[in-house]
Amino acid sequence: MEQLEQAIQEIRQALPGMTLLEHEALASHSSFRIGGPVRALAIPSDVTSVAKICRIMKDHELAPFILGNGTNLLFPDEGLEELLIISTEKLQKLFLLPDGSVYAEAGVSLSKLASFAQQNGLKGLEFASGIPGTVGGGCFINAGAYGGELKDAIESVVCLYLPDQAMYELTKDECAFGYRRSYFSTHPGCVILSAVFRLEPGDKDEIAGKMRELNEKRRAKQPLDLPSAGSAFKRPEGNFAGALIEQCGLKGYSVGGAQVSEKHAGFVVNTGGATSHDVYDLMMHVRNTVYKETGVFLEPEIIILAPDYKLEDHGPKIPRNRVSVNDPNEMEEKGRVKREE
Repeated sequence: MEQLEQAIQEIRQALPGMTLLEHEALASHSSFRIGGPVRALAIPSDVTSVAKICRIMKDHELAPFILGNGTNLLFPDEGLEELLIISTEKLQKLFLLPDGSVYAEAGVSLSKLASFAQQNGLKGLEFASGIPGTVGGGCFINAGAYGGELKDAIESVVCLYLPDQAMYELTKDECAFGYRRSYFSTHPGCVILSAVFRLEPGDKDEIAGKMRELNEKRRAKQPLDLPSAGSAFKRPEGNFAGALIEQCGLKGYSVGGAQVSEKHAGFVVNTGGATSHDVYDLMMHVRNTVYKETGVFLEPEIIILAPDYKLEDHGPKIPRNRVSVNDPNEMEEKGRVKREE
């Protein structure tokens, strides 16, 4: 804790104008509306500030947790008083690059990204228009819906790698995207800063129509009126988690304020006053019941954080032959990193 306190003090001194909230309730930063206080929540305004915070944390042998919209997280009721979180909410740069591709920083919402593409007559992100997460979180888990995934549109991703405090641009292939996973989710210490999307020209009205169609389908089938963290479990091969859960008679099952949605059994919702323990106990009951009755093991899609959670700042080093660049100046020239004027 002493190292964290020293790091927080140095961060305040290095970035005096930055918002740094102490003992902030994480329920305010989670779509579940669940979570106790975090020791500190930093909200930097640009990627340079993110790098500065990470450098200070590294000097104290610590690593920050990166937070987007908090749409697939379950924070503990006890809080995370031994952690500093960096929010990407102000990393909002979004524009067309000279070659027609789309540059988006990590904090840009996927719905905003999809709308930007539509307004510029670019198709390929219609499926993302109703996903509540951000570019950073979407790249981390390879977000998808209705047959589309971000990997289908991503050209490259820029990340800050904590062990050597260097920025790398990884191509789509280097990102090793799979179903709800990526290189970043399997390698500790990667902080996603931005991504470039390669899309196809299309008719603006047709793109808008497709987005409306998918969003209407989402509103009709998903419990958007109650706090949740999206799909509670990953889709098992050859089946659907929601169908299996409903088959086991668990639709509407509840523990405290947590409930298997009566509208869509693949969702766990907060009906009011749910705790993280309620959600966890409910999910474990669902998983155990489904396994006992069907033999299918459901893997949580929601990231569940324990009160003693600590992010390691190390991991398998990013091989030099798998990265495109390692020079921040070169990245800036290519438009992959934008500094404040």
